[in-house]
Amino acid sequence: MPWFVKIEEGIVDKPTFDQHIPAHKAYVQDLIDKGHKAKTGYWAERGGGMLLFEASSTKEAQAIVEQDPLVANHCVRYQLHEWRIIAE
Repeated sequence: MPWFVKIEEGIVDKPTFDQHIPAHKAYVQDLIDKGHKAKTGYWAERGGGMLLFEASSTKEAQAIVEQDPLVANHCVRYQLHEWRIIAE
């Protein structure tokens, strides 16, 4: 299955952002449970982060991203890219 990466930038204040983190973490755990091998984290300098996951297609990846609570609640601006691994 192809890998995808959502690179995001926070666009709301920290208290608003933080209230959606528990739902985001639960959403990512659900993706893991469904076999998408998801990993999420934030940049050390704050203000953004990344979600890495597998999906069967770009269309499925877009649907996954749109359901992320951080996206659905307009907390981040993002870019979605298919990531092609050349070495493991």
